[in-house]
This record gives sequence, C-alpha cells and structure tokens, in this order.
Amino acid sequence: MLDETDPHITYSESDTKGRYGASVAGVMSQAELTMSKVSPTLIIADHTYVPDDLRGRGLAQALAAHLVADAREKRQRIVPLCPFVRAYAEKHKEDLADVIQW
Repeated sequence: MLDETDPHITYSESDTKGRYGASVAGVMSQAELTMSKVSPTLIIADHTYVPDDLRGRGLAQALAAHLVADAREKRQRIVPLCPFVRAYAEKHKEDLADVIQW
C-alpha cells in the first residue's frame, strides 16, 4: 500500500517530447524529467528538476527509474544529456548497459 509520502508518477507526451512528473500528497509543486524523441528507438533525457520543497525524497531517482523502465519496455535507447540522468546512468552502468546510449 502506498503511503502519503510515496510519489505519484505521471507521463505525458507529444510527437517530439515527453515529460514525467512526480508529485507527493499535500505538496503543490511537482518534480519533472523531460526528454526529446529522436526516433522511435532513441530518446534524449534532457532535463530533471526537483523544487526545493520536494528535495531529499528520491523523486529524481524515481523519475529516472520510470524513464529506464519505459525505455526497456519500448525497446528504446536513452542518451543521458541531463546531468542527473547521466550521473544515475554512470552509477548503474552495468544494470543499464542495455538501455543507455553513450
């Protein structure tokens, strides 16, 4: 069961862009991870932002994990242009070798 501090992750997209959002009950602001779609099999993680009132809750990591899981499901590769996603990919290099495009 989710408690009130667990993040709620959403995803929205257009033809060329995608956005993951993370919110926590009782907090109005939202963290985000954005990406650009290069092709059906290649995406660029280009930006991650966590507002001050949501920092320290692991939201950026949760967003990156969702990005990776969705890319695996869709058989996509991720170019980690965003500094946070790049650091996340470096930290988990072996586990993400199938999905990260260096």
